[in-house]
Amino acid sequence: MDKLVPWKQLEKKVARYYPKERNGRSPYPLPAILRVHSIQLFYNLGDPAMEDALYEIESMHHFAGLKLDRLPDVTTILSFRHLLEQHGLGKVLFKEVNKQLEKKGLMLREGSIVDATIISGPSSTKNQGGKRDPEMHQTRKGNEWHFGMKVQIGVDDTLGLIYTTATTVHDIVPAGKLLHGEEQRVFGDAGYLGNQKRDEYKRREDVAWFIAKRPGTRKKLDAEKLNAEKMKASVRIKVEHPFRYTKQAFE
Repeated sequence: MDKLVPWKQLEKKVARYYPKERNGRSPYPLPAILRVHSIQLFYNLGDPAMEDALYEIESMHHFAGLKLDRLPDVTTILSFRHLLEQHGLGKVLFKEVNKQLEKKGLMLREGSIVDATIISGPSSTKNQGGKRDPEMHQTRKGNEWHFGMKVQIGVDDTLGLIYTTATTVHDIVPAGKLLHGEEQRVFGDAGYLGNQKRDEYKRREDVAWFIAKRPGTRKKLDAEKLNAEKMKASVRIKVEHPFRYTKQAFE
């Protein structure tokens, strides 16, 4: 990761928001705290666990360019994460990483897969505020209701790399918000049926839509058409890998 991540470009995106001084003390160097934040994401660590890991695992504080006599505590780690959230820098950094992947020929744009999953939120009101998370809502998947938020993503259909994300409490975000506009083919489950009929796609005859049929319709298909549905599913499975990591990180 030291060689692959475009650290200098990421630092430039954050630098204007990073404080020069805090409580009369100089903050940790931005390159160091950005790397600490990245390690936290790589290993899905909470703030206290990240602080402990910096003390206990030499490779981690070495990667961040820090020494044992001055390591960031849990408050510093939390404050930096809140800084990124406050200024919407997570999306900015995400786009910058994707830009570098594309420059290196690792981001393919011929085909896209769109899909959604539900990130569950705690429904209990037994907390300091006595309320549920205001950003979470009742949302439905199939015939079941859940309390949480839908995360929808667009990924390339070859490597499964994510290039767009959206969160919503609604059933389905129009596929147009998840696509980059240069696709020659689009894969999606039955929830995206009819997207190809939207005005913005009627003019694009070069796009081939491979949207799964509804379960009731699949039961009536002959062998040839059923094999076509299996082919669509074999491509769409790539979207499950980022969903698996997302659920491990947030649930």
